[in-house]
Amino acid sequence: MSQSIVDIHPHVITTDEARYPRNPLGGKQSVWSQQRPTTWQQLLAAMDDAGVSKAAIVQSSTCYGFDNSYVAEAVHARPERFTGVCSIDMLVPEAPETLRYWKERGMTGLRLFTTGSTMPGQSDVLADPRSFPAWEAAEALQMSVCVQMRPEGLPMLQTLIQRFPRVKIIIDHLMSIPMESGAPYPGAAPLLSVASHPNIYLKLTSVALREAMKGAATPASVVELVTRHFGSHRIAWGSNFPASEGSLKHMVGEVQTATAGLSQRERDHILGGTALSLYPAIA
Repeated sequence: MSQSIVDIHPHVITTDEARYPRNPLGGKQSVWSQQRPTTWQQLLAAMDDAGVSKAAIVQSSTCYGFDNSYVAEAVHARPERFTGVCSIDMLVPEAPETLRYWKERGMTGLRLFTTGSTMPGQSDVLADPRSFPAWEAAEALQMSVCVQMRPEGLPMLQTLIQRFPRVKIIIDHLMSIPMESGAPYPGAAPLLSVASHPNIYLKLTSVALREAMKGAATPASVVELVTRHFGSHRIAWGSNFPASEGSLKHMVGEVQTATAGLSQRERDHILGGTALSLYPAIA
């Protein structure tokens, strides 16, 4: 690879619960964060082993909720390797002030967790008007916003796209589209419907690549599909380490295999170039 590899979706968990107490969203801690706590020092060692140069660490909402202190510690310790993606309560009046606070502590991205391992359904507050002041703050602070959502949330996403066209919005895990039927992937229609909006980016994670190993799907054909519609310059790789099982080195191998059919320029975008455009602090 001619481009250094950048990971925009690892997580960190410390076993020091006295300094960093658990307070998961919804009161239910994710199984992975209980079974595979990984400190930022361990993440750094895994990155070195896997050939990953830099990372945008994503807040572990299913462990720490809206307290981004441990990610902030990691960024403060190694700002040349890390930046942070925080989570906040978007619906409270003080949300813009809270976002500015975390920006000052090294967070250069924001994540909205609206579905996932401890929240299997799609939340209905993604485009709640109460969140708009925080979105305006994210725009003013030039923070990319990643959204973990399902296809059912498409109408809410469209509202946000129309209202905040200058905010770079990153869709986690390819929107969890159904893939098992294989090409031409009719279940991808909700995701592909937003490809014409230049502020929409995709996060190609280990979660999505492993879903693309089921049924008639293949990782290579899914990668080809989204690259054809969005362009490689709007797709970035994220490991989901250690939430997804396996070593970071193995996850790098998975995405390298999945992107083998692309041009070197396209692979460079997905493996690092796009990430640096989303998070210039680590460029």
